[in-house]
Amino acid sequence: MPRTPLADPATRTRPAVAGSRAELAALLARAAGRRAVVMTMGALHEGHAALIRAARRDADQVVVTIFVNPLQFGPHEDLDRYPRTLDADLDVCARAGVDVVFAPTVIHDPAPLVTVHAGPLGDVLEGASRPGHFDGVLTVVSTLLHLVRPDVAFFGRKDAQQLACIRRMVADLAFGVEIVGAPTVREPDGLALSSRNAYLTAPQRAAALALSRALAAGAANAGDGADAVTAAARAVLAAEPGVDVDYLVLARPDDLGPATAGPALLLVAARVGATRLIDNVDLVLPPAGGDPAEAVDRTVPPAEPEARP
Repeated sequence: MPRTPLADPATRTRPAVAGSRAELAALLARAAGRRAVVMTMGALHEGHAALIRAARRDADQVVVTIFVNPLQFGPHEDLDRYPRTLDADLDVCARAGVDVVFAPTVIHDPAPLVTVHAGPLGDVLEGASRPGHFDGVLTVVSTLLHLVRPDVAFFGRKDAQQLACIRRMVADLAFGVEIVGAPTVREPDGLALSSRNAYLTAPQRAAALALSRALAAGAANAGDGADAVTAAARAVLAAEPGVDVDYLVLARPDDLGPATAGPALLLVAARVGATRLIDNVDLVLPPAGGDPAEAVDRTVPPAEPEARP
């Protein structure tokens, strides 16, 4: 079927915007073909734009959702100060070729009595530090999937645990949507792009670079096994007093259990000042009893040039 976007991205100044479920349904009915969605909380940056461009290459119709989800914030987290920049976000969407933006004030009114529970995947790492966080994420993601009815949904791999939870929900509950994890987009110095980077002062931003340096050090030692990976990464983090580490974990990508061989994720979470940052890198550990050199060339340092789509 030929692609039939709602408007030519070269001539459209802004995408069509829906603020309610009814408005969204009316806009979605105007175009046929393969539909992609990129879900965001706004404050769009180049990482979001890369996701949108990937969706544009893949689909006939691209929908971006902009909604600061209160269900995923804890009682002492930054819901009230989370940046809300809709006008600037719409400019980003226009440049990237978005057809429809769904930007509701609320999604559930009243608050839902039935929610999605993330299960064991949501209780570890970020879930241990932020109880209920992934239940809130999955409840809103599931609602948005039902409202948008996409063929494919794009999520960033920087939020690796979120991506794992969404993949599992979609598989377990038979949503019938393809989930694509896109590479982390980084600044030239290696810092992973995040809306929360705006909270960092200049000294704090410099300290935050220890996260990507630690991941790169860990990945560089993947050929020597799991202990060498975590030791190298911890040494980098310990040398930066401005970073308060929550966790540094080497985990299996699918279920986040401890990784000892094969494909793995090295994940880190830390506070720099009052700002909580997360990051991760893919790597491959040597097989148990195997030749460590077999894994060296398959590591993926976090600041590789191809990480910027």
